[in-house]
Amino acid sequence: MVWRVFIDGEAGTTGLQIRQRLAGREEIALVSVDPERRKDPEARLAAYREAEVAILCLPDEAVTEIAPEAAKAGTRLIDASTAHRVHPDWAFGFPELAPGQPARIASADLVSNPGC
Repeated sequence: MVWRVFIDGEAGTTGLQIRQRLAGREEIALVSVDPERRKDPEARLAAYREAEVAILCLPDEAVTEIAPEAAKAGTRLIDASTAHRVHPDWAFGFPELAPGQPARIASADLVSNPGC
């Protein structure tokens, strides 16, 4: 299976690094927005709907604006910002945190990144 992945914020430092790591992997097809429309909410939401997984590489404020609509698209979200790090509706992406955490992450549609 080929997973379609959208990196919202792929022009930023984190997004570029993630894109570089995923590019060329046979099991991943990257979904992109035309660079001229990268701040257009409708173009971004269309990319969310096209992808199975989206990685949010945006400032916290931008993440909190787009995440509710992106979640409605049925896309699994991974938030690389700090916006949802301790939010109870998001699985904290740190499997060593507690027993059962790996399973919670694996089954979650909303996963927050533990950061550094």
